Formats: sequence, C-alpha cells, structure tokens
Amino acid sequence: MASRNISVSETSRPKLPRHTKLKFDETRQVWVILAPERVLAPDEIAVEVLQLCDGVRSVADMVDQLAEKYAAPREAIATDVIAMLQDLADKGFLTEARESTA
Repeated sequence: MASRNISVSETSRPKLPRHTKLKFDETRQVWVILAPERVLAPDEIAVEVLQLCDGVRSVADMVDQLAEKYAAPREAIATDVIAMLQDLADKGFLTEARESTA
C-alpha cells in the first residue's frame, strides 16, 4: 500500500485519484472529498489548494499563486502546502500525474 503514496515536493503535480472526488455537499453546505467508503471534510484553505491539484500545475506553481493571492511569504505557504498535501497523499487522497500523455 505504501508504494501508492507519493512524496510531495515543489516539483510534484498532485491530483485526486480516479476513485476520489472533491464535491460540494449541498445538504451540509461543506466541501468534501469522497473516496470509496471514506469522506473527508477539508477546511476552506485545503479546499482552495485541492482545487489547484489538477495534475498539470506543480506544487511550486500553486505556492506561487497562493503567495501572490494572499500577499504572504512564499516560504511559509510552501511549508504549509507541502505538509498538507503530503498528509493527504499518505492517507490515499492524492496521487501524482504521470508524464505520459496520450
């Protein structure tokens, strides 16, 4: 199982696995990550970061975008984003885009 996990760095291009979806739950009025037999309710900031996880953007690109948007120190954002994404990857909620294109 550990082999499926990714090691998140600024060069990673994370995305949600095929079996996982980020969805707004109208009933509860919260964003949730739906996976087989699991539901996770990320906070507002995590949702914003997850919406950038499209498999195209690198973590560095996401950090740059967030640092500019919030006028915050890039290093602080990078540390927080990488830690959060690594935690989600370790739990199986993230994977990494592969280089191959069809």
